[in-house]
Amino acid sequence: MEESRVSSWGMVRSILAILQWWAFNVSVIIMNKWIFQKLDFKFPLTVSCIHFICSAVGAYIAIRLLKIKPLIEVDPEDHWRRIFPMSFVFCINIVLGNVSLRYIPVSFMQTIKSFTPATTVVLQWLVWRKYFEWRIWTSLIPIVGGILLTSMTELSFNVFGFCAALFGCLATSTKTILAESLLHGYKFDSINTVYYMAPFATMILAVPAVLLEGQGVINWFYTHESIFPSLFIIFSSGILAFCLNFSIFYVIHSTTAVTFNVAGNLKVAVAVLVSWLVFRNPISSMNAFGCAVTLLGCTFYGYVRHMISQQPAVPGTARTPSTPQGRMEMIPLVSDKQGTI
Repeated sequence: MEESRVSSWGMVRSILAILQWWAFNVSVIIMNKWIFQKLDFKFPLTVSCIHFICSAVGAYIAIRLLKIKPLIEVDPEDHWRRIFPMSFVFCINIVLGNVSLRYIPVSFMQTIKSFTPATTVVLQWLVWRKYFEWRIWTSLIPIVGGILLTSMTELSFNVFGFCAALFGCLATSTKTILAESLLHGYKFDSINTVYYMAPFATMILAVPAVLLEGQGVINWFYTHESIFPSLFIIFSSGILAFCLNFSIFYVIHSTTAVTFNVAGNLKVAVAVLVSWLVFRNPISSMNAFGCAVTLLGCTFYGYVRHMISQQPAVPGTARTPSTPQGRMEMIPLVSDKQGTI
């Protein structure tokens, strides 16, 4: 009886963890698109910088003041040797996600971000000369095919937004791969990751944001109506972006690797549906089919990766990048497919 009650509570906890993760993730994506499209605040560098600042402050409060998570100590020399390079890639990843969101619909952007497993495998194969067995390569076929179909049938296609999202996939893959070497020995959770990387990311992005978008932001202040409600929405998106990191930490510790993978792909489907309900961007039937094929391909890839990870390691064979589950949390997954910090 007691075991049944514990099992039931575990299931409820997993469902609640997934739902709150979906809620924060979809809210951040929709709010960012709303900022760019409805508020006419077309400054992705500034929005990203605001997110970094909110996340840096939030992580400091959570770790230093509220002590929700213990601080993971980092050697002083590793701040610049390890943390700074990771922060640079981290910054590029977030900025490219927001730039793509500025020019293309949420549905298209989220589908392209699902290309990340393929770019990760190809990068490891080309640059690091890692070997992957045929099942991994085969599982990438529906992902690539779905992306191609979605791109060819996208009614709101924009070359700049498409390239930003595609290079964002490469940045996400690079971040995941570098984390295995640069952060080796440090078991960072999502909150400590933000604590160390958000300040560096703010420092990296602040000058370009001021130089490239400063005058535009000033003009927006003078010409935009309802300035204070708009600023409230902009800064609220930054606060929600930080809360998203807490939700990632919670869901990782409440679900299995397989559940996390499936929930992540369903999350994309939810984001696509909600974005269509809010913005009513046109989606053709073939475009929706391509998106579905891509998400099913990502789920299949996650399943194959999980099955291979359960097998004894073969000498000379590289496994795919570790999933967040292994009781060691990696960098927040923009998530994957998040597009924001």
